[in-house]
Amino acid sequence: MTSERAAERRRQVAELLVIRASGHLSDGQRRYPRWELDNAGLQRLLADGVGGVILLGGSAAELRLRTRQLASWSEAPLLLCADVEEGVGQRFEGASWLVPPLALGRLHASDPHAALALAERYGRCSGREARALGLNWVLGPICDVNNNPANPVINVRAWGEDPASSGILASAFLRGAQAEGVLCCAKHFPGHGDTATDSHLDLPLLPHSRQRLEAVELPPFRQAIAAGVASVMTAHLLLPALDAERPATLSPAVLTDLLRGQLGFDGLVVTDALVMEAIADRYGAGEAVVLALEAGADLVLMPADADEALEAILLALDSGRLRLERIEASRQRRRRALARTPVETGAEALAGAPLGPLSNGPLPQDRALALELVQRSIEHQGGRLALDSGLNLIRVDSVLGCPFLSATAPALELPAAAGLRPCLIDGRSPAPWSSRSEAPLALERLGEGPVLLQLFVRGNPFRGSAGGDDEPWPAVIAQLQSAGRLAGLAVYGSPYLWESLRSLLAPGIPAAWSPGQMPLAQRNLLAALGLGQDPGAGSGDPNEEGFTD
Repeated sequence: MTSERAAERRRQVAELLVIRASGHLSDGQRRYPRWELDNAGLQRLLADGVGGVILLGGSAAELRLRTRQLASWSEAPLLLCADVEEGVGQRFEGASWLVPPLALGRLHASDPHAALALAERYGRCSGREARALGLNWVLGPICDVNNNPANPVINVRAWGEDPASSGILASAFLRGAQAEGVLCCAKHFPGHGDTATDSHLDLPLLPHSRQRLEAVELPPFRQAIAAGVASVMTAHLLLPALDAERPATLSPAVLTDLLRGQLGFDGLVVTDALVMEAIADRYGAGEAVVLALEAGADLVLMPADADEALEAILLALDSGRLRLERIEASRQRRRRALARTPVETGAEALAGAPLGPLSNGPLPQDRALALELVQRSIEHQGGRLALDSGLNLIRVDSVLGCPFLSATAPALELPAAAGLRPCLIDGRSPAPWSSRSEAPLALERLGEGPVLLQLFVRGNPFRGSAGGDDEPWPAVIAQLQSAGRLAGLAVYGSPYLWESLRSLLAPGIPAAWSPGQMPLAQRNLLAALGLGQDPGAGSGDPNEEGFTD
C-alpha cells in the first residue's frame, strides 16, 4: 500500500472517533486533563481526520469561540456534541439551565398535555441554544426508565419512571430539538434505568428476561426511533438474556441483531464513553474500539487513547478482522447525519459568524420556560419560615466544585439575609457528625439556634449511590425535631429522598422539594418557604440567577 493510500485510510478510520475537549480555550483552564486533550493534541488529531469532539465546561460565549476554533482545525465537517440533558446552561454558563427531565415525568401523571408541550419546548430551547453556540449534536434524550429509586446514575436525568411517560416525553423533546437543526441521541440502549451499579465505576448486570425488556426497557427506544432520532448511544451493562459474555456496547447481539435488525434503526450508533470503568477496566483502549465496531457501533466516544484506537482499527483491517466495507457503512451513516444539520466548515469558522441570540443571554421565551418548569415542579408543605438567627446547614456532594452553589447562590444569600450562619458539609466532613446512630449530628459543634436543613442530593455519575441513601437523614430529622431545632427542610434533586423525609416532619414544619439544584430553583423554593421575594415578583427578569452562577 502506498503512503498516500495508507494516509487516506487512516483519515477514513479517524472519522469514527469522537474525542474529549474542554470548552475553555486554553490548556490551563482544563478541568479534567485526564480526559481532555490539550490543544496541540486536539489540533493534531483533527488534522488527521478525527470526526467528532465532545465538550464540557466554560461559558456560552467561550464555547462559541471554541467550536469555531475546533472547526478551523479540521478540513472536514465535525460532529460537535455535549451532554446537555438539562439545557445547555447545565454545562455552559450563560445559557438556559432547566430542571431535570424527571420533573416532567412526574408532571405527566397529573397533567399529561402540559408535560408533553413543555417537553417539546424544552427540546426547542436546548436545540436552539446548542446551534447558536456551534454544537450540532445533543447527547440526549435519556430513554432509560428510572423505575429503580436506588439507581445511582440515571435518577432525575430520566424523562419518566414508567415506559409510557419516558417514551412519549423523550420523543417530544427530540422532536423539538431536531426541529432546531441539531441531532439528538437516545441513550443508553437497551436501557440503564433499573441498575444499582454506576457503569462509570463498574459493569452493571441487568438480569431481566427478554419479555421484561420488551415490556419496560425497549419501548422508549422504539418510540424515539419512530420519531426519527438521529443517533442511539449504547449502555455499558451486561444483559445475559441477550449476551452472557459481552457488555451491550461490545455485543453484536445487542447492536446488530436487536437494534439494527429487530428495531430497524439505521441511524448512527455511538458508544458511551469508552474510558468508563465498565469497559476500561476490562479491555484495552484498542481492543475495546475494535470490539465496538465489530458489534455494530458507528462512532466510538472518548476512546481511552485515540492514537492506540486508530492503530488497533488499522491492524484489524489489515488482518481481515474488520472489513473496509464495514467502516465505509459507518462513514456513510455519519455523512447522512451531518447532512441533517448545518455544519460550519473550517473556512467559515475562521471567517466568523455572529454569536447569535445568546450574546445577550437566553431569549425571553427560554427564560420564561426555565421559570415555568421550576415553579410547576416545586412541592411545598407546612408553613413559612420566620427566622432572625440560627444555622443554615447545607449538604452537598462535595464542597469543592459545586456549579450550583457559588458565593452568591440563593441557598446561601437568602438565609444569610435572615440571620442564619452557613455550614456546608459533605461526605468528607467529619466535624458535624457524632458516633451515635440515634443522634448523628454533633449539635454542640454547630452552635445554637434553629436549623434550616438544605439537602442537595441526586444520583450523579461517579458518585456510586442514588444520593443520600447511605446517609442518616431520617435520624437527623428526628434528632432536630426532638431538640426543637428544625426550622425547615429544603431538598433539591432526588424525589425519593424527599418522599422518605416529608412524612417524618411534624405538622407545620416548612418543607419543600425541587428536582432542580440551580440558583433559579433555589430562589423559587426558598421563596415558597418564606425567604426572599415571592416567585414571579420583582425585577421582571424571571431567570436573573439561573444562568450566570
